[in-house]
Amino acid sequence: MNEDHSTPKKEKQERLSKHKENMQHSQAEEEAQLLGQQRVFYDRNCRAFKRKVMVKRHEFEQGQIREELNKKKTQKEMEHAMLIRHDESTQELEQRQLRTLQKLRMDLIRLQHQTELENQIEYNNRRERELHRKHVMELRQQPKNLKAMEMQIKKQFQDTCKVQTKQYKALRNHQLEVTPKSEHKSILKALKEEQTRKLAILAEQYEQSINEMMASQALRLDEAQEAECQALRHQLQQEMELLNAYQSKIKMQTEAQHERELQKLEQKVSLRRAHLEQKIEEELASLQKERIERINHLQERQEREINTFDMESVRLGFGNLGTLDYPKEDYR
Repeated sequence: MNEDHSTPKKEKQERLSKHKENMQHSQAEEEAQLLGQQRVFYDRNCRAFKRKVMVKRHEFEQGQIREELNKKKTQKEMEHAMLIRHDESTQELEQRQLRTLQKLRMDLIRLQHQTELENQIEYNNRRERELHRKHVMELRQQPKNLKAMEMQIKKQFQDTCKVQTKQYKALRNHQLEVTPKSEHKSILKALKEEQTRKLAILAEQYEQSINEMMASQALRLDEAQEAECQALRHQLQQEMELLNAYQSKIKMQTEAQHERELQKLEQKVSLRRAHLEQKIEEELASLQKERIERINHLQERQEREINTFDMESVRLGFGNLGTLDYPKEDYR
């Protein structure tokens, strides 16, 4: 009876022990399964976290390159603005220098023309004074010339008187020889009266010749002097007109030169500005091209990194981690 009573107890203990072992084994398996699930969950979330870190790093790199490119663009725009201001300052300086040069040139030309005009006026006055002095000298010299001509006429008159006196004496002697002595007195008286009459006529002719000569010489001198005055005035007027025409020509040529210089400067400024704008446009286009290339290169590299990471995640059995949120709890 004792053996029968102890046998069920032993079996019961064995069953309990076996059940305990089964429970422990089952618990161990469940714990192992749970630990495996937790490890998979942890590894998957760690993988997802790494992906998010990579995405954040990519976003940071994108922000960095955008900031770098924006700074570079800003610096380039500032450089372009400085170049434009420098070009405008250069243009203003060139225009101011050209205006100063042209004003100085016109001032010098006006001064030269004024000096030439004053010299011409002084020359005209001197020529008129010289002609006036010449006429005064001629007027002063005229009495001497008239006196000489008067002496010449007087000598001719005296020579004529001598000839008539000789003729009178010859005629008187002849008449005295051919006439009776009683008629000599009347003949001498008649011859004397005839001689006196002829001498009076000669004297009158002499006075008339003197007066006509003086009047003729005075008129001739006045006409000659007036002709000289007219000729001098005409000559001086022509010289003044030539001077005015020459100065007008110089002024027109200078103004035309100034216009050409201004047009040349405007063309130079326009061409330089066009080259500057073309340079700015090319640099901006190059900068934009560099921006696109660097951003595309960065995006391509980041896409390759993401694709490589996702393919590795799939190979490791984590599936697509792109839609997985960052875990809020830390399963450890």
